[in-house]
Amino acid sequence: MAQTLPLFLLIICLLLIPSSQIQQEQEAFTTIVISQQGLDFLKNLLITQAISSIIPLKLPNITKTAKFPFLGNVHMLLSNITIYQLQVLDSYVKPGDSGIAIIASGTTCNLSMDWSYEYNTWLFPVEISDQGHASVQVEGMEVGLTLGLKNQEGTLKLSLMDCGCYVKDISIKLDGGASWLYQGMIDAFEEQIGSAVENAITKNLGEGILKLDLFLQSLPKEIPVDDDASINVTFVDNPSLSNSSVGFDINGLFTARKKVPIAMYYYENTLPSVLCTEPTKMLGISLDEAVFNSASALYYDAKFMQWIVDKIPDQSLLNTAGWRFIVPQLYKKYPNDNMNMNLSLSSPPILRISEHNLDAMVYADLIIDVLEADQVIPVACISLVIRGSGSVGIAGNNLVGSVKLNDFSMSSKWSNIGNLRMYLIQVVCSERPFL
Repeated sequence: MAQTLPLFLLIICLLLIPSSQIQQEQEAFTTIVISQQGLDFLKNLLITQAISSIIPLKLPNITKTAKFPFLGNVHMLLSNITIYQLQVLDSYVKPGDSGIAIIASGTTCNLSMDWSYEYNTWLFPVEISDQGHASVQVEGMEVGLTLGLKNQEGTLKLSLMDCGCYVKDISIKLDGGASWLYQGMIDAFEEQIGSAVENAITKNLGEGILKLDLFLQSLPKEIPVDDDASINVTFVDNPSLSNSSVGFDINGLFTARKKVPIAMYYYENTLPSVLCTEPTKMLGISLDEAVFNSASALYYDAKFMQWIVDKIPDQSLLNTAGWRFIVPQLYKKYPNDNMNMNLSLSSPPILRISEHNLDAMVYADLIIDVLEADQVIPVACISLVIRGSGSVGIAGNNLVGSVKLNDFSMSSKWSNIGNLRMYLIQVVCSERPFL
């Protein structure tokens, strides 16, 4: 039994650790909300991109046989039919419970084509034919589609739920050939040209949405920040659709690029995130304080929060002579020797976010090194507790912020030069800051 219990505990630990990591990956710490203004911007961008990818659009040939008085059956062919211009006069996008609807109305498109005909008549014993060029203008066209969005294994899945195109009016202008055939061409081909335009645009929109979905599926679930860190952009839950916005929840935490698990520093019981909800903004981003704490934890584990301070505004403080009246035993043991400060954080910074402020608490160790000949001699270590606050905002197109040191405290951790009079050291550091 004594051997079974440790094995049982080991199995429990192995089960609990992965589950906590999975739970962390499935939680959302960042929310992105695209407002109606943002949706309009994306809609215009998509329409412009769609037009540039469709044009020029070739349509299949159209053949028809029509019966004309005194002539009998006339065989007609339209070939090289190409949509070379497409203009959208008005459009809107509307999210709803069933999906995101995009409607383009008052759309016009211009086509060019070659036409030809041939016929036999009892009036002449020979075959009669002619050919020429034609331009077609389609007016009052309406195009609509409804898109579905859902989360599929951490990525966005885009689907085409509905798509349609309706042609209202067609105007055909013939260049060359017999003018008497003009009205006959209109009567014979108006419906078929309209159907060809409708089918071609609907088909190409469907193919375009499929390509866009493949692009979304190919997006990485992590975005590199630098050589050590990435941001987890895995989508969590399905997008939330309202009548004027679309919201996305993503994990948003910083992760190590080498997939080294990051310790859970202050992730639980975090304060509610802050969200900008001004209706004039196109995009709102809500960052939970866990995002900032994950970044501080990652860079702390990566040994980034360590510094050697050898240049400060008051350089005299980096010589033992500058401390001869405050720490006389230091000057006595190492007279007129240069120093440096080895500063390292003893734990990741703790960040707390409120609606108007960002508060931080930093625990650090400051080791005083004496530089004597070719040696670096650690002589004392001082523990620091630093409390600060700041604010972040946007001015124009720039991100601006301010940082304020609220207070700090110092205590002796160890010393090789006897007792340190910490109250004097703290006074000096307050009046002549060197960090």
